[in-house]
Amino acid sequence: MAERSEPQQGSKESTRTVLLAGGANLVIAIAKAIGGLLSGSTSMLAEAAHSVADTLNQVFLLTALKRSERPADQSHQFGYGKERYFWSLLAAVGIFVLGAGFSGLEGVHAILSPEKLTDLWLAYLILGVAFIFEGISWLRAVRQLRSEANDLDRGTVEHLRRSTDPTVKTVAFEDTAALVGLVLAALGITLHAVTGLGFFDGAASVAIGILLVGVAYALGRENKSLLIGESLEPEMQEGVRRAICASEGIDEIVELMTMRLSPDEVLVAARVDLDDTASGDRLEQVADEVDQRIREEFPEIRHVFLDPTDAPNS
Repeated sequence: MAERSEPQQGSKESTRTVLLAGGANLVIAIAKAIGGLLSGSTSMLAEAAHSVADTLNQVFLLTALKRSERPADQSHQFGYGKERYFWSLLAAVGIFVLGAGFSGLEGVHAILSPEKLTDLWLAYLILGVAFIFEGISWLRAVRQLRSEANDLDRGTVEHLRRSTDPTVKTVAFEDTAALVGLVLAALGITLHAVTGLGFFDGAASVAIGILLVGVAYALGRENKSLLIGESLEPEMQEGVRRAICASEGIDEIVELMTMRLSPDEVLVAARVDLDDTASGDRLEQVADEVDQRIREEFPEIRHVFLDPTDAPNS
């Protein structure tokens, strides 16, 4: 079993991204709540709940980063990498329960019992400032995603879809939803003020809730898959197969199994059909060669296990 290495630079970058997002969301949540109470805007209060949920989620993500970096011990011999997926799953649940739930309920209430808007200038001012802060956090997440994508020779959108780091992905999704939510809130307030119909403010709040449900579902599904134990992508599995078969003494791969333990740690187990004439010493040498070749080509693969097994047609 390979020893767990020090946290990679990507983890440090993710921590900075989460800290920036958390600080911005806390300030924005307070400002939105004050603005919503003073102006009577339901969509503004919905956005305040959205920011409170985002702030709590940053706490979950920071917990995920810190706890997942703990070294392996006797009770968790493969380390604690999957904690990152667990706490990120809780963050997705937080988006749904706090953000989407409050937004939807407040929106329905505003549609049924609309209230008069006041101090519109304050509402617009807070929405504008919030858009700037959210935009800064969003740009930070996008820059990290773009940098990681360039390192892997991928497009940014493709990397966002395929990335197994739930922290920066969650921040990117949250901030994108926050920017869209601010636009919806401003639209709802404007239509309410112009038409005098409180329906539009309430409808904007409901729309924000639906938006957050979509974000929470997408993030929850992704983290569930990784938490259960997701295998490597087919092209990487094919690369591992080539690396194993390139070793002299291996006739065939009977079965290859892979599982991602964390964004930067993968386990590989393979049943291989070895040359029948190979001695015990040669078998050990083959295993060492395979282990070294795979680690050199795929640094994220930390654990490699080979099980000599006769092929079915042998």
